[in-house]
Amino acid sequence: MSDYRAMPVPNGLVGIRADVALSRLLGVSRSAAATLAEEGNVTLDGSTIGKSFKMVEGFLEVTLPDPPQPLTVVAEPVPGMHVLYADDDIVVVDKPAGVAAHPSVGWSGPTVIGGLAAAGYRVTASGPPERKGIVHRLDAGTSGAMVVATSEHAYTVLKQAFRDRTVEKAYHAIVQGYPDPLSGTIDAPIGRHSGNDWRFCVRADGKPSITHYDTLEVFRRATLLDIHLETGRTHQIRVHFSALHHPCVGDPTYGADPTLSAKLGLERQWLHAKKLGFTHPADGRWVEFESDYPEDLAIALESLRAES
Repeated sequence: MSDYRAMPVPNGLVGIRADVALSRLLGVSRSAAATLAEEGNVTLDGSTIGKSFKMVEGFLEVTLPDPPQPLTVVAEPVPGMHVLYADDDIVVVDKPAGVAAHPSVGWSGPTVIGGLAAAGYRVTASGPPERKGIVHRLDAGTSGAMVVATSEHAYTVLKQAFRDRTVEKAYHAIVQGYPDPLSGTIDAPIGRHSGNDWRFCVRADGKPSITHYDTLEVFRRATLLDIHLETGRTHQIRVHFSALHHPCVGDPTYGADPTLSAKLGLERQWLHAKKLGFTHPADGRWVEFESDYPEDLAIALESLRAES
């Protein structure tokens, strides 16, 4: 049921923009207040006002939308998802493309957490309800090795390890063209794209983001790279190489050539989490796990080799 609020405009808010005034009155962010006004949920003396309206004396009425329903984990088998390793503290999976790490708004497909639940694995209770046990994520369209915590101790230790950047994250990617130099480091901050909520870009006010890469193989129109992440921003590899005008092959979101993608039979970016290494949270030994290329990436790679 929607929440309804009614109140006189306080003298101290007269002359202030509506989004600023609503933010103070309701205890919400300015952007949330602006959305309320733009969606017609705010009236002053019976007349709808916009976010930039300068407040005047009068009687304010606000209709707050229903709170979002909590996300739930659906136990659902995930075809193609294999467990690489499991013990009392961790489970390492080989995640297929087309699978999200956990439930999220707008995602109706399979998840790693749901797949583990269906297979009988119990993850730790630590973390938000829909992300219990999740210490890092892979994009839904990225395949490869991913670890999930199954004990509270492992969750705490691994979350800190990812924050401290002591986890080794090695990816293989095929990018268009030939990066120059063939080995190097990309140090460029990443933030949300101003015109698109689900895209990211290099921007001066973004979060620090560092990507190291080495060339493994050069083809006629593309290059196979070994990539190590120092940070772990959303879409980091895809954004960094797109900014260099060398997007991941098969990634139209960040500028890949659709003709080349179609020729290689790719329906997602050629990007694979090849290796994951970290200190085991239970006994302190260093452990590493590797994932083989899935069929779609292997076929595309052989096509490039044959063409070259």
